[in-house]
Amino acid sequence: MVEVGVRRTTLTDIAKRAGVSRMTLYRRFPDVGTLVRTLMTREFTALLQRVEATGDNARQRLVAQAIAGIRLLAADPLMRRVLDLDAELMLPYLVRRLGSTQRLVEAFLVDRIEEGHADGSIRPGSTSAQARLVLLTTQSLVLSIRPATTDLDFEDLLAELAAYLDGALS
Repeated sequence: MVEVGVRRTTLTDIAKRAGVSRMTLYRRFPDVGTLVRTLMTREFTALLQRVEATGDNARQRLVAQAIAGIRLLAADPLMRRVLDLDAELMLPYLVRRLGSTQRLVEAFLVDRIEEGHADGSIRPGSTSAQARLVLLTTQSLVLSIRPATTDLDFEDLLAELAAYLDGALS
């Protein structure tokens, strides 16, 4: 998928590359779309687990984790390739429904926001609504990375996003 993109990848190609039979692969994944969704969920879950938390309170840690997550996603070869060649595959997750990876990130954010409510570093409010807005705000930068950085420095954008999230949650 990283080499040719999602649309031009077949289950036969994947089976051959993985050294397994096509039937073995077809038993687990009925089509490339299912395999891609499973792969992206696995990859991005592993990526989230690598995000380090730094800061004196829950709000600072959440902001640091959001920025670190964006940095990792922006550098991820699979995400870059999907955005370069098959960006329209992301459209359903922007306009129709939240996917399993987005739900996973949202649950992660809910936990961090609850910690912030408990330590007083995040202003009172609906935990679910706050988590959803952080998700949608950060997701927009990841998915718009190319136009966002056309004439602006990526690190400058991340610094502004950090200040924005910190202010919004204070």
